[in-house]
Amino acid sequence: MATTKIALVTGGSRGLGKDMALNLARKGLDVIITWRSKEDEAKEVVKEIEQAGRKAAMLHLDMSNFSSLDEFVKNVNNTLQSTWQTSSLDYLINNAGMGATVPFEKVTEELFNDFLNVHYKGIFFLTQKLLPYFNNNGGIINISTGTTRFSNPGYSVYASMKGAIEVFTKYLAKELGPKGIRANVVAPGPIETDFNSATIRSNPEMKNRLSSLSPLGRVGRADDIGGVVAFLCTEDAKWINGQRIEVSGGING
Repeated sequence: MATTKIALVTGGSRGLGKDMALNLARKGLDVIITWRSKEDEAKEVVKEIEQAGRKAAMLHLDMSNFSSLDEFVKNVNNTLQSTWQTSSLDYLINNAGMGATVPFEKVTEELFNDFLNVHYKGIFFLTQKLLPYFNNNGGIINISTGTTRFSNPGYSVYASMKGAIEVFTKYLAKELGPKGIRANVVAPGPIETDFNSATIRSNPEMKNRLSSLSPLGRVGRADDIGGVVAFLCTEDAKWINGQRIEVSGGING
């Protein structure tokens, strides 16, 4: 009998993270999701995962509060032991994030530091702190953005941090290879979710402009991304490592 694989999805209570978590469950993985402010939505995701026949758990995590990471890792360990009678997991999907569209000349140090903690420093050290709990032959998936390849005004901070994550992922792939742990980047293009105050969804002009840049004639949806992340957490993807996979419908190709 195959051993159950366990994935941790940060920011799994809604949007892209929710779709990732549900797709992982459909692939036969058990899932721990994190939530920051939407506890009720997280409970619904857990319920949906359980209805799909998989085990699930939810933990609070605020990536902007760097000092809380040690306590979070303790909670992960406690949850693994209480729910799965194990102290190890197989996959980490670093998805939790924050958004803001701010022109370069208006970026404040406070905003810069928030983005640094959430999108780079927090991910770097959370991954490091969770590493002792990883089974061999697992994987790490870091979520980036299409705007590391093409520039979109207002995203200088966000995209810069994501660029750092892409380099970081290459080093993870190299340094964790001896444990069989793969590391890859999934980089969504423009997605219509409530991320960044639902910028695309609430702005028809922007949505139409971005749709016109895609050969497929639309912006992305959450369900365009989750299946790709789930695939990377299967044996079918066992030879994909150190890669940046852009899932953007071919925008600005």
